[in-house]
Amino acid sequence: MKKIGNIAILLGILLLLLIFIKPLILEINYQIKNFSGVSYLVSDPNMDTEQTNNDRLFFNEKAKYIEPVDLNFGIVIPKINANAKIFAEVSPFDSRGYLPVLKEGVAHAKGTGFPGGGRNIYLFAHSTDSFLNFRQYNAVFYLLGKLENGDEIDIFYKNNLFRYEVIEKKVVFPEAIHYLDSDEEEILTLQTCYPPGTTLKRLIVRAKKKEINN
Repeated sequence: MKKIGNIAILLGILLLLLIFIKPLILEINYQIKNFSGVSYLVSDPNMDTEQTNNDRLFFNEKAKYIEPVDLNFGIVIPKINANAKIFAEVSPFDSRGYLPVLKEGVAHAKGTGFPGGGRNIYLFAHSTDSFLNFRQYNAVFYLLGKLENGDEIDIFYKNNLFRYEVIEKKVVFPEAIHYLDSDEEEILTLQTCYPPGTTLKRLIVRAKKKEINN
């Protein structure tokens, strides 16, 4: 009987590891990055190799360049080492449409703006109701809560880089859908479920467009 009990405990521990391994790895990698002082820089497709090397030396020898996974429509967030493809025109009200997308990357809310268009760009990712199915989804926005005002978010669109700076972060109820229609200027709005592993509330991060000096 004792042996069966020990096996049950061991299986329980293994199950917990399987459930939490992905978020745990993300958190550990983030802490290691901060402790080691590594700077993540974003590779601009329009920047020449010499300039890229100069940037690396300007920061420190530990600087690592993030190559965007999709230059046609992709997102890179250096602080949390997030790098994903963005799928355009996805309805945030149709789970049959957006759930398959969230397994592969980030969804662009249908009807909202695109980089350079002067409108609100609404992106959402990592929608899950439980850590039990966390491993099914791309966790690109899992560490979104680490962002603070002034942090950089880079969007690649049609082989061009658009840079944004965080200006606001807040937790809201799921009913707060007015952020979809905010078009007073070109604002990048990122949304994910909060706390991670639940659908209780939504974490909203907003960023304003910055000029890029080549």
